Amino acid sequence: MFKNQKAFTLIEMLVVLMIVSVLMILIIPNLGNKSQEAQGKGCDALVSVVQAQIDTFYLDSHTFPASLNELVNKGYIRENQKQCSNNELVYNSLNGTVSAPENE
Repeated sequence: MFKNQKAFTLIEMLVVLMIVSVLMILIIPNLGNKSQEAQGKGCDALVSVVQAQIDTFYLDSHTFPASLNELVNKGYIRENQKQCSNNELVYNSLNGTVSAPENE
């Protein structure tokens, strides 16, 4: 009566679960690294954009902005462009350079 029924055995199911578990163990740590790498590249791109706006400000006024807030107030950048990864960008008003926060 039950001879023609096709089904997976318990051992087959356990083997499949073990293979899936091993694959997940290998894949999940790599996802975290890729996320950090992408965030770092995003910060680098933001620094480039803000630096370009500082250079534009310098060309317009022949002086460097006193702070990043001055760039925001005069419409060169938006408020959210002052931060990268919830840390404010580091701005040197003496030479007009901006860099990403050190603790990334």
